[in-house]
Amino acid sequence: MNNLSCYNSISFILVGIPGLEKFHIWIGIPFCVVYAVAIVGNCILLYLIAVEQSLHEPMFILLSMLASTDLILCFFWHLELCSRLAILLAMALYRYVAICLPLRYNTILTRQVIVKIMVSIIVRSFVAIFPGVFLMKRLPFCKTRVVPHTYCEHIGVARLSTADISINIWYGFAVPLMIVVSDVILIAVSYIFILRAVFLLSSQGARQKALSTCGSHVCVILMFYTPGFFSILAHRFGHSVPRNVLVLFANLYVVIPPALNPVVYGVKTKKIQDRFLLLFSFEKTQ
Repeated sequence: MNNLSCYNSISFILVGIPGLEKFHIWIGIPFCVVYAVAIVGNCILLYLIAVEQSLHEPMFILLSMLASTDLILCFFWHLELCSRLAILLAMALYRYVAICLPLRYNTILTRQVIVKIMVSIIVRSFVAIFPGVFLMKRLPFCKTRVVPHTYCEHIGVARLSTADISINIWYGFAVPLMIVVSDVILIAVSYIFILRAVFLLSSQGARQKALSTCGSHVCVILMFYTPGFFSILAHRFGHSVPRNVLVLFANLYVVIPPALNPVVYGVKTKKIQDRFLLLFSFEKTQ
């Protein structure tokens, strides 16, 4: 009878933020507003990049990929996370080429190279995430399908199984760690070379212009990595932190960066800012 009561991971019940069930409606209102801002902002960003010929450059193509990952965030969280890391790394490498190797910019970042970068980002994301699907599929769930969270996080769901999940734990720890550490190191190395090249410029105006072009990317990196590291530290060492606080913080980590990314690039990037103002201008152009 016990074997018959076991079932595969067909579906799970998400309870939301544990302990705050009575306030879910009120909590959901600001989250809904932020999600709406993220969807509208990223859609506008994609539209501007698509229709404006001057934005068909490598940096804006990568930015359109970042906006696309923000739009699919609420459906494919793990895949989006891996893709976002790769896109931020590619944008850092673009900054390095544009500032440190300006004379070779057009020969290095060709359309073929950009296509290869886009394909490699997608392939890397699927290769990193797909094993987790099969590792989860093999697990039996005999006790409960109730997940005390707002989305199906890999380890959180695996812990509901009655089988040995040591492989899942190692996969969930090792793969993200390797991806994050390698990407952070490469981004840091890129910006070390960028800063070295910038401060070697003789003109102060040129230095300020070069630094300002990196400002939006640095802001996006900090918005993504800072809450992520705090979340990891809270889960690993904050044993006294209430479960509902951890879940609430995890949701802020999911919704805030996608909502702020188009705002940051809209404010920091003059080309996007000009196209945005023109889009919502009621003046008729001749």
